[in-house]
Amino acid sequence: MPSLPQLNGGLPAVPSLRDPVVPRRCSSSPAQIASPAQPLLQKGAVGGGRQAAGGTTRSPIQGRRAVLDQGSFDSSKTAFVPLLDRDCRLVIRGDREEHAVLCSKDKTYDMKIADTSNTLLFLPGCATPEEFSPDKPTSNILHTQIAGISKNFWELRRCRPKLKKLKKLLMENPYKGPDSEKESTSANSKYTTEDLLDQVQASEEEIMHQLKALKACQIEGCWRMLDFDYEMKLLNHVTQLIYSESWSFNNVPLRVCLQELGCLEPVEMIEHILMHYGRKHTDEGETYFEMNEEKICRAIAQMLLQNAVKFSLSEFREVWQQSVPEGMTTRQDLLKGLALVDQSSRPETISLLNVEDLPEDCQERFNSLFSIRQKWTEADITPYIQDLCSEKQTVGALLTKYARSSMQNGVKVYNSRRPIS
Repeated sequence: MPSLPQLNGGLPAVPSLRDPVVPRRCSSSPAQIASPAQPLLQKGAVGGGRQAAGGTTRSPIQGRRAVLDQGSFDSSKTAFVPLLDRDCRLVIRGDREEHAVLCSKDKTYDMKIADTSNTLLFLPGCATPEEFSPDKPTSNILHTQIAGISKNFWELRRCRPKLKKLKKLLMENPYKGPDSEKESTSANSKYTTEDLLDQVQASEEEIMHQLKALKACQIEGCWRMLDFDYEMKLLNHVTQLIYSESWSFNNVPLRVCLQELGCLEPVEMIEHILMHYGRKHTDEGETYFEMNEEKICRAIAQMLLQNAVKFSLSEFREVWQQSVPEGMTTRQDLLKGLALVDQSSRPETISLLNVEDLPEDCQERFNSLFSIRQKWTEADITPYIQDLCSEKQTVGALLTKYARSSMQNGVKVYNSRRPIS
Protein backbone atom coordinates (compact mmCIF):
# COMPACT_ATOMS: atom_id res chain seq x y z
CA MET A 1 0.00 0.00 0.00
CA PRO A 2 1.54 3.36 -1.00
CA SER A 3 2.06 5.69 1.94
CA LEU A 4 -0.16 8.77 2.33
CA PRO A 5 0.80 11.99 4.14
CA GLN A 6 -0.82 12.24 7.58
CA LEU A 7 -2.60 15.23 9.05
CA ASN A 8 -1.75 16.49 12.53
CA GLY A 9 -4.98 14.90 13.73
CA GLY A 10 -4.05 11.52 12.26
CA LEU A 11 -6.04 11.83 9.02
CA PRO A 12 -4.60 11.50 5.50
CA ALA A 13 -4.77 14.36 3.01
CA VAL A 14 -7.06 13.97 0.03
CA PRO A 15 -6.57 13.80 -3.75
CA SER A 16 -7.87 16.84 -5.60
CA LEU A 17 -8.85 17.86 -9.10
CA ARG A 18 -7.75 21.45 -8.49
CA ASP A 19 -11.34 22.39 -7.57
CA PRO A 20 -12.80 23.10 -4.15
CA VAL A 21 -13.70 20.02 -2.15
CA VAL A 22 -15.59 20.62 1.10
CA PRO A 23 -15.80 17.96 3.81
CA ARG A 24 -19.25 16.62 4.44
CA ARG A 25 -21.22 18.65 6.97
CA CYS A 26 -18.44 21.27 7.27
CA SER A 27 -19.16 24.97 7.23
CA SER A 28 -17.25 28.07 6.32
CA SER A 29 -15.65 29.72 9.33
CA PRO A 30 -13.24 32.62 9.95
CA ALA A 31 -10.42 30.11 9.39
CA GLN A 32 -10.31 29.25 5.69
CA ILE A 33 -11.58 25.69 5.38
CA ALA A 34 -11.25 24.98 1.68
CA SER A 35 -10.18 27.29 -1.08
CA PRO A 36 -9.52 26.28 -4.72
CA ALA A 37 -7.02 23.43 -5.05
CA GLN A 38 -7.23 22.76 -1.28
CA PRO A 39 -9.72 19.92 -0.75
CA LEU A 40 -10.44 18.07 2.47
CA LEU A 41 -11.52 14.50 3.05
CA GLN A 42 -13.94 13.39 5.71
CA LYS A 43 -12.63 11.18 8.49
CA GLY A 44 -12.99 7.53 7.58
CA ALA A 45 -12.56 7.95 3.82
CA VAL A 46 -9.12 6.35 3.82
CA GLY A 47 -7.79 4.00 6.44
CA GLY A 48 -8.74 0.53 7.59
CA GLY A 49 -11.42 0.23 10.22
CA ARG A 50 -12.18 3.94 10.69
CA GLN A 51 -15.74 5.14 11.01
CA ALA A 52 -17.15 6.30 7.66
CA ALA A 53 -20.15 8.43 6.72
CA GLY A 54 -23.45 6.77 7.43
CA GLY A 55 -22.32 5.24 10.72
CA THR A 56 -20.95 2.02 9.25
CA THR A 57 -17.39 0.80 9.62
CA ARG A 58 -15.43 0.47 6.40
CA SER A 59 -12.06 -1.17 5.80
CA PRO A 60 -10.99 0.34 2.48
CA ILE A 61 -7.39 -0.88 2.58
CA GLN A 62 -7.35 -4.05 0.48
CA GLY A 63 -3.86 -5.35 -0.18
CA ARG A 64 -2.28 -2.84 -2.56
CA ARG A 65 -5.46 -0.78 -2.85
CA ALA A 66 -7.14 1.95 -0.85
CA VAL A 67 -10.81 2.43 -1.68
CA LEU A 68 -12.59 5.80 -1.52
CA ASP A 69 -16.32 5.13 -1.91
CA GLN A 70 -19.20 7.52 -2.43
CA GLY A 71 -20.16 7.33 1.23
CA SER A 72 -16.91 9.14 2.07
CA PHE A 73 -17.97 12.37 0.31
CA ASP A 74 -20.87 14.71 -0.03
CA SER A 75 -21.02 14.41 -3.83
CA SER A 76 -23.01 17.63 -4.17
CA LYS A 77 -19.93 19.64 -3.15
CA THR A 78 -16.82 17.75 -4.16
CA ALA A 79 -14.64 17.98 -7.24
CA PHE A 80 -15.04 14.19 -7.50
CA VAL A 81 -18.65 14.57 -8.64
CA PRO A 82 -17.98 13.53 -12.28
CA LEU A 83 -16.18 10.43 -10.97
CA LEU A 84 -18.21 9.45 -7.91
CA ASP A 85 -21.64 9.91 -9.47
CA ARG A 86 -20.62 7.50 -12.21
CA ASP A 87 -18.38 5.01 -10.40
CA CYS A 88 -19.40 5.17 -6.72
CA ARG A 89 -15.78 4.64 -5.68
CA LEU A 90 -12.17 5.60 -6.37
CA VAL A 91 -9.21 3.31 -5.78
CA ILE A 92 -5.60 4.19 -4.91
CA ARG A 93 -3.28 1.54 -6.37
CA GLY A 94 0.43 0.85 -6.09
CA ASP A 95 3.10 -1.31 -4.43
CA ARG A 96 5.56 0.23 -1.98
CA GLU A 97 8.15 0.75 -4.73
CA GLU A 98 5.59 2.33 -7.11
CA HIS A 99 4.27 5.88 -7.27
CA ALA A 100 0.62 5.79 -6.20
CA VAL A 101 -2.13 6.40 -8.77
CA LEU A 102 -5.84 7.05 -8.30
CA CYS A 103 -8.23 5.05 -10.47
CA SER A 104 -11.88 5.58 -11.31
CA LYS A 105 -13.79 2.93 -13.22
CA ASP A 106 -12.31 3.98 -16.56
CA LYS A 107 -9.46 6.47 -15.94
CA THR A 108 -6.11 6.67 -14.14
CA TYR A 109 -4.72 9.75 -12.38
CA ASP A 110 -1.19 10.49 -11.21
CA MET A 111 -1.04 11.69 -7.59
CA LYS A 112 1.35 14.36 -6.38
CA ILE A 113 1.57 16.05 -2.99
CA ALA A 114 1.21 19.83 -3.11
CA ASP A 115 1.77 22.30 -0.27
CA THR A 116 -0.50 25.21 0.60
CA SER A 117 0.15 28.34 2.67
CA ASN A 118 -3.42 28.20 3.97
CA THR A 119 -4.31 26.04 6.94
CA LEU A 120 -6.79 23.26 6.13
CA LEU A 121 -9.02 22.33 9.06
CA PHE A 122 -11.25 19.31 9.72
CA LEU A 123 -14.43 20.39 11.54
CA PRO A 124 -16.79 17.47 12.23
CA GLY A 125 -20.54 17.98 12.57
CA CYS A 126 -20.70 21.26 10.65
CA ALA A 127 -22.82 22.46 7.75
CA THR A 128 -22.05 24.58 4.70
CA PRO A 129 -23.84 27.93 4.19
CA GLU A 130 -25.98 26.35 1.47
CA GLU A 131 -27.46 23.96 4.04
CA PHE A 132 -28.90 26.79 6.17
CA SER A 133 -32.43 27.87 5.37
CA PRO A 134 -32.83 31.57 4.38
CA ASP A 135 -34.89 32.41 7.45
CA LYS A 136 -32.56 30.66 9.90
CA PRO A 137 -30.25 33.03 11.86
CA THR A 138 -26.57 32.33 11.21
CA SER A 139 -24.88 34.98 13.33
CA ASN A 140 -24.50 32.82 16.43
CA ILE A 141 -20.93 31.84 17.28
CA LEU A 142 -20.53 28.08 17.53
CA HIS A 143 -17.75 26.42 19.48
CA THR A 144 -16.47 23.28 17.73
CA GLN A 145 -13.52 20.93 18.01
CA ILE A 146 -10.88 20.89 15.26
CA ALA A 147 -10.31 17.22 14.40
CA GLY A 148 -7.27 17.71 12.19
CA ILE A 149 -4.98 20.20 10.45
CA SER A 150 -3.12 19.86 7.15
CA LYS A 151 -0.70 21.98 5.13
CA ASN A 152 -0.74 19.86 1.99
CA PHE A 153 -3.10 18.05 -0.36
CA TRP A 154 -3.09 15.62 -3.26
CA GLU A 155 -3.11 17.00 -6.79
CA LEU A 156 -4.46 14.73 -9.56
CA ARG A 157 -3.45 14.70 -13.19
CA ARG A 158 -4.79 12.33 -15.85
CA CYS A 159 -2.08 9.87 -16.89
CA ARG A 160 -1.62 6.81 -19.06
CA PRO A 161 -2.43 3.50 -17.33
CA LYS A 162 0.64 1.46 -16.36
CA LEU A 163 -0.16 -1.73 -18.26
CA LYS A 164 3.24 -3.28 -18.98
CA LYS A 165 3.03 -5.14 -15.70
CA LEU A 166 -0.15 -6.84 -16.89
CA LYS A 167 1.61 -8.62 -19.74
CA LYS A 168 4.58 -9.42 -17.49
CA LEU A 169 2.31 -11.14 -14.98
CA LEU A 170 0.42 -13.13 -17.61
CA MET A 171 3.60 -14.22 -19.40
CA GLU A 172 4.81 -15.94 -16.22
CA ASN A 173 2.59 -18.85 -17.16
CA PRO A 174 1.29 -18.69 -20.76
CA TYR A 175 -1.29 -21.23 -21.89
CA LYS A 176 0.25 -23.77 -24.27
CA GLY A 177 -2.70 -26.10 -24.69
CA PRO A 178 -4.40 -28.86 -22.67
CA ASP A 179 -1.58 -31.37 -23.20
CA SER A 180 1.04 -29.01 -21.81
CA GLU A 181 -1.21 -28.23 -18.84
CA LYS A 182 -1.41 -31.91 -17.94
CA GLU A 183 2.35 -32.40 -18.22
CA SER A 184 3.28 -29.16 -16.49
CA THR A 185 4.48 -29.31 -12.91
CA SER A 186 5.10 -25.54 -12.82
CA ALA A 187 4.01 -23.65 -9.75
CA ASN A 188 3.83 -20.36 -11.67
CA SER A 189 1.12 -17.96 -10.62
CA LYS A 190 -2.29 -17.66 -12.20
CA TYR A 191 -4.26 -14.46 -11.80
CA THR A 192 -7.96 -13.78 -11.35
CA THR A 193 -9.56 -10.44 -12.18
CA GLU A 194 -9.27 -9.39 -8.53
CA ASP A 195 -5.56 -10.31 -8.51
CA LEU A 196 -4.92 -8.13 -11.55
CA LEU A 197 -6.91 -5.22 -10.11
CA ASP A 198 -4.82 -5.53 -6.98
CA GLN A 199 -1.46 -5.43 -8.78
CA VAL A 200 -1.84 -3.39 -11.97
CA GLN A 201 -1.96 0.42 -11.77
CA ALA A 202 -4.87 1.05 -14.10
CA SER A 203 -8.65 1.35 -13.98
CA GLU A 204 -10.83 -1.71 -14.40
CA GLU A 205 -11.98 -0.72 -17.90
CA GLU A 206 -8.40 -0.02 -19.02
CA ILE A 207 -7.27 -3.42 -17.70
CA MET A 208 -10.12 -5.26 -19.41
CA HIS A 209 -9.41 -3.43 -22.69
CA GLN A 210 -5.73 -4.40 -22.49
CA LEU A 211 -6.60 -8.03 -21.73
CA LYS A 212 -8.57 -8.08 -24.98
CA ALA A 213 -5.64 -6.51 -26.87
CA LEU A 214 -3.31 -9.18 -25.43
CA LYS A 215 -5.73 -11.90 -26.62
CA ALA A 216 -6.02 -13.16 -23.06
CA CYS A 217 -8.83 -15.50 -22.04
CA GLN A 218 -10.24 -16.86 -18.80
CA ILE A 219 -9.46 -20.50 -18.07
CA GLU A 220 -10.87 -21.95 -14.84
CA GLY A 221 -11.46 -18.44 -13.52
CA CYS A 222 -7.91 -17.18 -14.19
CA TRP A 223 -6.67 -14.93 -16.97
CA ARG A 224 -4.14 -16.57 -19.32
CA MET A 225 -2.27 -15.33 -22.36
CA LEU A 226 -1.87 -17.84 -25.16
CA ASP A 227 1.65 -18.95 -25.96
CA PHE A 228 2.35 -17.45 -29.41
CA ASP A 229 3.22 -20.82 -30.99
CA TYR A 230 -0.02 -22.30 -29.67
CA GLU A 231 -1.96 -19.27 -30.92
CA MET A 232 -0.52 -19.76 -34.40
CA LYS A 233 -1.34 -23.47 -34.23
CA LEU A 234 -4.99 -22.64 -33.52
CA LEU A 235 -5.07 -20.04 -36.32
CA ASN A 236 -3.55 -22.54 -38.73
CA HIS A 237 -6.27 -25.12 -37.87
CA VAL A 238 -8.94 -22.53 -38.71
CA THR A 239 -7.39 -21.32 -41.97
CA GLN A 240 -6.74 -24.90 -43.15
CA LEU A 241 -10.38 -25.80 -42.49
CA ILE A 242 -11.56 -22.72 -44.40
CA TYR A 243 -9.36 -23.73 -47.33
CA SER A 244 -10.42 -27.40 -47.31
CA GLU A 245 -14.14 -26.50 -47.12
CA SER A 246 -13.77 -23.75 -49.76
CA TRP A 247 -15.45 -21.24 -47.49
CA SER A 248 -15.28 -17.51 -47.96
CA PHE A 249 -13.15 -15.74 -45.33
CA ASN A 250 -16.12 -13.41 -44.88
CA ASN A 251 -18.53 -16.19 -43.84
CA VAL A 252 -16.97 -18.83 -41.58
CA PRO A 253 -19.64 -20.87 -39.70
CA LEU A 254 -18.93 -21.23 -35.98
CA ARG A 255 -20.95 -24.42 -35.45
CA VAL A 256 -19.15 -26.37 -38.18
CA CYS A 257 -15.73 -25.08 -37.02
CA LEU A 258 -16.37 -26.35 -33.51
CA GLN A 259 -17.63 -29.72 -34.82
CA GLU A 260 -14.65 -30.25 -37.12
CA LEU A 261 -11.88 -28.92 -34.90
CA GLY A 262 -13.27 -29.89 -31.49
CA CYS A 263 -11.45 -33.22 -31.66
CA LEU A 264 -8.09 -31.40 -32.07
CA GLU A 265 -8.37 -28.52 -29.59
CA PRO A 266 -10.80 -27.32 -26.90
CA VAL A 267 -13.83 -25.69 -28.51
CA GLU A 268 -13.36 -22.68 -26.20
CA MET A 269 -9.93 -22.06 -27.74
CA ILE A 270 -11.27 -22.38 -31.30
CA GLU A 271 -14.02 -19.86 -30.57
CA HIS A 272 -11.52 -17.57 -28.81
CA ILE A 273 -9.23 -17.49 -31.86
CA LEU A 274 -12.22 -16.79 -34.14
CA MET A 275 -13.31 -13.95 -31.86
CA HIS A 276 -9.89 -12.30 -31.99
CA TYR A 277 -9.13 -12.77 -35.69
CA GLY A 278 -12.67 -12.29 -36.92
CA ARG A 279 -15.86 -10.26 -36.52
CA LYS A 280 -18.95 -12.09 -35.31
CA HIS A 281 -22.30 -11.81 -37.13
CA THR A 282 -25.46 -13.89 -37.47
CA ASP A 283 -27.48 -14.98 -40.49
CA GLU A 284 -30.77 -16.88 -40.21
CA GLY A 285 -29.98 -17.89 -36.64
CA GLU A 286 -26.48 -19.21 -37.48
CA THR A 287 -23.32 -17.58 -36.12
CA TYR A 288 -20.60 -16.69 -38.62
CA PHE A 289 -17.24 -14.91 -38.50
CA GLU A 290 -15.74 -12.51 -41.00
CA MET A 291 -11.98 -13.09 -40.73
CA ASN A 292 -9.75 -10.03 -40.43
CA GLU A 293 -7.16 -10.14 -43.21
CA GLU A 294 -4.90 -7.52 -41.66
CA LYS A 295 -4.70 -9.27 -38.27
CA ILE A 296 -3.94 -12.64 -39.89
CA CYS A 297 -1.22 -11.21 -42.17
CA ARG A 298 0.36 -9.34 -39.24
CA ALA A 299 0.40 -12.46 -37.03
CA ILE A 300 2.07 -14.52 -39.75
CA ALA A 301 4.66 -11.77 -40.26
CA GLN A 302 5.46 -11.87 -36.54
CA MET A 303 5.84 -15.64 -36.70
CA LEU A 304 8.34 -15.34 -39.57
CA LEU A 305 10.32 -12.46 -38.07
CA GLN A 306 10.77 -13.98 -34.60
CA ASN A 307 12.71 -16.86 -36.13
CA ALA A 308 15.47 -14.68 -37.59
CA VAL A 309 17.56 -11.72 -36.40
CA LYS A 310 17.30 -9.97 -39.76
CA PHE A 311 15.66 -10.69 -43.09
CA SER A 312 16.44 -9.36 -46.52
CA LEU A 313 13.40 -7.15 -47.11
CA SER A 314 12.76 -8.44 -50.62
CA GLU A 315 13.05 -12.07 -49.53
CA PHE A 316 10.80 -11.46 -46.55
CA ARG A 317 8.09 -9.92 -48.71
CA GLU A 318 8.16 -12.96 -50.95
CA VAL A 319 8.07 -15.51 -48.11
CA TRP A 320 5.39 -13.54 -46.26
CA GLN A 321 3.08 -13.47 -49.28
CA GLN A 322 3.56 -17.21 -49.79
CA SER A 323 2.78 -17.92 -46.12
CA VAL A 324 -0.56 -16.13 -45.79
CA PRO A 325 -3.79 -17.90 -46.82
CA GLU A 326 -4.59 -17.86 -50.50
CA GLY A 327 -6.56 -14.78 -51.49
CA MET A 328 -4.97 -12.52 -48.87
CA THR A 329 -2.55 -9.73 -49.83
CA THR A 330 0.34 -8.53 -47.67
CA ARG A 331 1.31 -4.85 -47.35
CA GLN A 332 4.30 -3.32 -45.62
CA ASP A 333 2.16 -0.76 -43.77
CA LEU A 334 0.66 -3.67 -41.77
CA LEU A 335 4.01 -3.99 -39.98
CA LYS A 336 3.90 -0.60 -38.23
CA GLY A 337 4.90 -1.03 -34.61
CA LEU A 338 5.92 -4.64 -35.26
CA ALA A 339 8.93 -4.56 -37.59
CA LEU A 340 11.71 -2.10 -38.41
CA VAL A 341 13.04 -1.65 -41.94
CA ASP A 342 16.66 -0.57 -42.38
CA GLN A 343 16.78 1.33 -45.66
CA SER A 344 20.42 2.34 -45.19
CA SER A 345 21.74 -1.22 -45.53
CA ARG A 346 22.31 -2.94 -48.84
CA PRO A 347 20.24 -4.93 -49.44
CA GLU A 348 17.51 -3.41 -47.29
CA THR A 349 16.72 -5.52 -44.22
CA ILE A 350 13.80 -5.98 -41.83
CA SER A 351 13.81 -7.14 -38.20
CA LEU A 352 11.30 -7.67 -35.43
CA LEU A 353 10.74 -4.68 -33.12
CA ASN A 354 7.42 -4.97 -31.31
CA VAL A 355 6.18 -1.82 -29.57
CA GLU A 356 4.70 -4.06 -26.84
CA ASP A 357 8.24 -5.00 -25.77
CA LEU A 358 9.47 -1.42 -25.29
CA PRO A 359 9.61 0.38 -21.90
CA GLU A 360 6.53 2.20 -20.62
CA ASP A 361 8.33 5.29 -19.30
CA CYS A 362 8.80 8.04 -21.91
CA GLN A 363 12.51 8.69 -21.28
CA GLU A 364 13.30 4.97 -21.11
CA ARG A 365 11.36 4.40 -24.35
CA PHE A 366 13.35 7.06 -26.22
CA ASN A 367 16.64 5.77 -24.74
CA SER A 368 15.79 2.28 -25.96
CA LEU A 369 14.85 3.48 -29.45
CA PHE A 370 17.97 5.63 -29.84
CA SER A 371 20.16 2.72 -28.70
CA ILE A 372 18.66 0.65 -31.52
CA ARG A 373 19.01 3.36 -34.13
CA GLN A 374 20.89 6.64 -33.73
CA LYS A 375 18.69 8.70 -36.05
CA TRP A 376 15.01 8.26 -36.87
CA THR A 377 12.65 9.86 -39.34
CA GLU A 378 9.30 10.92 -37.92
CA ALA A 379 7.51 8.30 -40.05
CA ASP A 380 9.70 5.50 -38.65
CA ILE A 381 9.56 6.49 -34.98
CA THR A 382 5.85 7.46 -34.78
CA PRO A 383 4.48 3.86 -34.45
CA TYR A 384 6.82 3.33 -31.48
CA ILE A 385 5.88 6.43 -29.47
CA GLN A 386 2.26 7.09 -30.44
CA ASP A 387 0.95 5.15 -27.45
CA LEU A 388 2.88 7.52 -25.14
CA CYS A 389 0.78 10.51 -26.20
CA SER A 390 -1.76 11.76 -23.69
CA GLU A 391 -5.13 13.28 -24.58
CA LYS A 392 -3.67 16.71 -25.35
CA GLN A 393 -0.17 15.65 -26.44
CA THR A 394 1.01 14.99 -29.99
CA VAL A 395 3.89 12.98 -31.42
CA GLY A 396 5.52 16.28 -32.41
CA ALA A 397 5.41 17.51 -28.81
CA LEU A 398 7.04 14.30 -27.57
CA LEU A 399 9.81 14.57 -30.16
CA THR A 400 10.43 18.21 -29.21
CA LYS A 401 10.80 17.23 -25.55
CA TYR A 402 12.89 14.06 -25.84
CA ALA A 403 14.74 14.40 -29.19
CA ARG A 404 16.76 16.87 -31.23
CA SER A 405 16.02 17.40 -34.93
CA SER A 406 18.44 17.91 -37.79
CA MET A 407 18.50 17.63 -41.59
CA GLN A 408 20.15 14.67 -43.29
CA ASN A 409 20.16 14.53 -47.11
CA GLY A 410 17.16 16.86 -47.17
CA VAL A 411 15.17 14.74 -44.70
CA LYS A 412 14.41 15.76 -41.11
CA VAL A 413 15.71 13.18 -38.63
CA TYR A 414 15.69 12.95 -34.84
CA ASN A 415 18.42 11.86 -32.44
CA SER A 416 18.72 11.76 -28.65
CA ARG A 417 19.12 14.92 -26.58
CA ARG A 418 21.41 13.06 -24.18
CA PRO A 419 24.29 10.59 -24.65
CA ILE A 420 23.15 6.97 -24.94
CA SER A 421 25.40 4.48 -23.21
